[in-house]
Amino acid sequence: MEKTSGLPGWAAVLAVVAHPDDESFGLGAVLSTFAGAGALVDVLCLTRGEASTLHGVEGDLSLVREIELRAAADALGVRRVTLLGHPDGGVATVRPTVLDGDVERALEQTRPDGLVVFDSTGISGHPDHVAATAAAVRAGDRHGLPVLAWALPDEICATLASEGYAGFLGRRGGEIDLALTVDRTAQQAAVDCHPSQAVPGSVLWRRLELQGDTEHLRWLRRP
Repeated sequence: MEKTSGLPGWAAVLAVVAHPDDESFGLGAVLSTFAGAGALVDVLCLTRGEASTLHGVEGDLSLVREIELRAAADALGVRRVTLLGHPDGGVATVRPTVLDGDVERALEQTRPDGLVVFDSTGISGHPDHVAATAAAVRAGDRHGLPVLAWALPDEICATLASEGYAGFLGRRGGEIDLALTVDRTAQQAAVDCHPSQAVPGSVLWRRLELQGDTEHLRWLRRP
């Protein structure tokens, strides 16, 4: 594993995620670091997050989450967000050719030098995350683009599990390629834009505490 304070020198980056808040809760520090280095960062989000298990949110949750996502994107320095309407919780049931078409259209718009995604495990094993990442990797294969994935080390997942937050899927040290030093200021601002999801007592806060100022990344397609 290479410890680094820098990311690839991409001029344009496309993040492919499943849900409104993945760009902040998961990829936020990575995307803001790219943006801070001058890269044009775009986000393709495959669902509107309407199947959130949280309750007590007034109004149309899919609209609420769109508003939250666009505010969070501004906080992260994202140039453009494309929000699609695939079923939240059902992305894995969508034909791969349909998802491939979605990613192709985003690539035509953004012309990225590389893609950023969740780890192929989905981090939590969520099928929507897994399907979103798989679609990005297929696009990388078609176009010869590198795909960089956010991962969690086994040690953090083990600590979370011991504290009652089971379900995270980590990576051994040898499977992690980069340990990136980050400033989480922009990510925190983006997280704050998601009040319907970033609720008190959420595992999000403990995970970010354990991650500290380090993000762990692995190549799903190398440059």
